[in-house]
Amino acid sequence: MEKMVTGLSFYKGRRVFVTGHTGFKGAWLCRVLINSGAKVTGYSLTPPTSPSLFELAGIGENMDSVIGDVRDLDSLKAAFDRARPEIVFHMAAQPLVRDSYNRPAYTYETNVMGTVNILECVRLSGCVRSFVNVTTDKVYENKEWEWGYRENENLCGFDPYSNSKSCSELVTHSYKNSFFGKTSTAISTARSGNVIGGGDFAADRIIPDCVRAVLGGQKIVIRNPHSTRPYQYVLECLSGYLLLAQRQFEDRNAFEGCYNFGPDERSCVTTGELVRLFCEIYGGADYEIKSDVGPHEANFLKLDCSKAKKLLGWQPRLNIREGVARAVEFTHVYRGGGDIVERMDEQIGEYFRV
Repeated sequence: MEKMVTGLSFYKGRRVFVTGHTGFKGAWLCRVLINSGAKVTGYSLTPPTSPSLFELAGIGENMDSVIGDVRDLDSLKAAFDRARPEIVFHMAAQPLVRDSYNRPAYTYETNVMGTVNILECVRLSGCVRSFVNVTTDKVYENKEWEWGYRENENLCGFDPYSNSKSCSELVTHSYKNSFFGKTSTAISTARSGNVIGGGDFAADRIIPDCVRAVLGGQKIVIRNPHSTRPYQYVLECLSGYLLLAQRQFEDRNAFEGCYNFGPDERSCVTTGELVRLFCEIYGGADYEIKSDVGPHEANFLKLDCSKAKKLLGWQPRLNIREGVARAVEFTHVYRGGGDIVERMDEQIGEYFRV
């Protein structure tokens, strides 16, 4: 078994349940937890991409991996009851804006009723001390203004994906108020920006699009070069989720609530700037701008993370260049047939030992 990551000793021996564990962020989170000595159970559909980080890194070999649909309450509850978790990270979702225009009903069923179902499991179990629902920066009513959104801003996502995650937030807070007020279970939501990192092969995400293009010997196509997003390295937001789950486990009244986890001001860049940075670091890559007539997507979005910094003591540790460099480094390992597990563990160890 790998060495326990310094700074995550709280999770050693803890029973942790992760929905959406076969996805990009879920795979990274499970690897961090496994390395920390946690007893991890995951519940998710089969990996959403081929290839997938979950399969390439053999994440399921060191945890109890259950393949199932969060829309199926009976199946979810059976897995949940077997695991008897102390801590739950809810990450299962239909995560793509464009896909939500094509499959709105499925998006709402997964993102809203999936949240209802996992909270039902928590409500009926009596074993959970800390629950974190991971949503998105897109839950806010986006007014395209220059400053970051705070946790007390209006929730009203525009497209079916964003709106379904706004609804997931409302469901979570309703359950918190209705069923957990006098219990020892802490309930929180975590909102993060556009996450980048090694092993992401999803459609309609800019870094995976870059990777596919360079692996295929093609130019990278940029649809919306002037759109600004809170891009951040994957371990940045995961460190926030882990810290939040720990803090509210230890003191519910002081820490539960809703939190933003995003990059500092200097790392809120346009898509064009991100791609140019990828090309520079990768070496030999090129891009072209080819706007399309796709569905509405926000042009400007930024988060104010003052609450997480002040209450939790969380801070982003890497700038955008360092995050892209780690994604590029991972891509070179993958392209060269290198040891992906070793590189994951190196990046995890480096990050959490900073």
